[in-house]
Amino acid sequence: MNRRRCATAAAISLVCALTVPAVSGRAFAAPEPPPQAPASVTVPGQMAPPPPSRSLEAVRQQIDALYRQAASATDAYNLAKERTEKQSAEIVQLAREMAEGQARIEDLKNRAGAAARAQYRAGGLPPEAQLALVDDPQLFLDGVGRIQQGQKATKDLIAELTQAQADLAAYSKDASAHWERLEASRLKQEKAKKEIKAKIAAAKKLEDKLEKEELQHLLQLEQQAQYRAQSQWLDSGILDEIDGRASEQGRKAVEFATAQLGKPYVWGAEGPDSYDCSGLTSQAWAAAGRGIPRTSQEQWRLLPRIAIKDMRPGDLIIYHADASHVGMYAGNGAIIHAPRPGRNVTVAGAGSMSILGVVRPDK
Repeated sequence: MNRRRCATAAAISLVCALTVPAVSGRAFAAPEPPPQAPASVTVPGQMAPPPPSRSLEAVRQQIDALYRQAASATDAYNLAKERTEKQSAEIVQLAREMAEGQARIEDLKNRAGAAARAQYRAGGLPPEAQLALVDDPQLFLDGVGRIQQGQKATKDLIAELTQAQADLAAYSKDASAHWERLEASRLKQEKAKKEIKAKIAAAKKLEDKLEKEELQHLLQLEQQAQYRAQSQWLDSGILDEIDGRASEQGRKAVEFATAQLGKPYVWGAEGPDSYDCSGLTSQAWAAAGRGIPRTSQEQWRLLPRIAIKDMRPGDLIIYHADASHVGMYAGNGAIIHAPRPGRNVTVAGAGSMSILGVVRPDK
């Protein structure tokens, strides 16, 4: 129990300023909120903090729900953006192939035209008729060979022209389908963007109605909720089972994520000055030499899953039932993550949110 609960608020503050290896000597526990003076007692020179308020806790839960919804919409936006970029690149490639196909058809038509003009210059007689007028047997035999070669060349030319025209029609059909998918992705992207802005604006509106003291108390309530969740997770004895060592790529990913501490959360951001949650984890693993899906939901869907007891630094912990948040496990019960709008990339308790599961990019 001492291993799991010995971290103090001062130690955690220090963790946020140092690299992850500094965390590895002890279990990470979220800092217990500082004790408050009773509402009826005034500390000399200070205003007594507001008493716990059910209404303020309800506001906290409402704000948290709005930011959670914004996070889910951000995942939808990021996925739609990724697909839009991919589909745009595919359309560019198809356009290039269509241009090449059209040029090929023009070349084949020119060759067919040249053959027709050659026949016209020969008086319009087909090669077989011209051959019948030859008296020399050797010339006759040579002519037969040339006619056979010419017939094969003509047949090949027609087949090649037919295939080129079919390919061009297929390219055109594919381009139309890609345009439809691109437009659908753009619409999804715009819809998600509007939803993100609306949810964040609604949360900010609630926060703006609060006084300075209420905002401070709101932050304390948020920390208390995280502390309770982390304490419950640690009390389960989970850290007694987790002792995995980071792989070389995992270590590099953690080092990258650690270097981003203090940078602001911005939805849709992938660095280098700001990040959203999956932007941080995807860029960290890219820096480690392994590309992974851009969004937390795709990371959960596509990356290999492992048991919590088997996780090691560098693994990604996916949070909430809709896989709308992700953090990077840093060891000893801690994660590095980009929490939400208004917060910075920070160190937090791995169990301070509802864990959906764990994935390993380099498995």
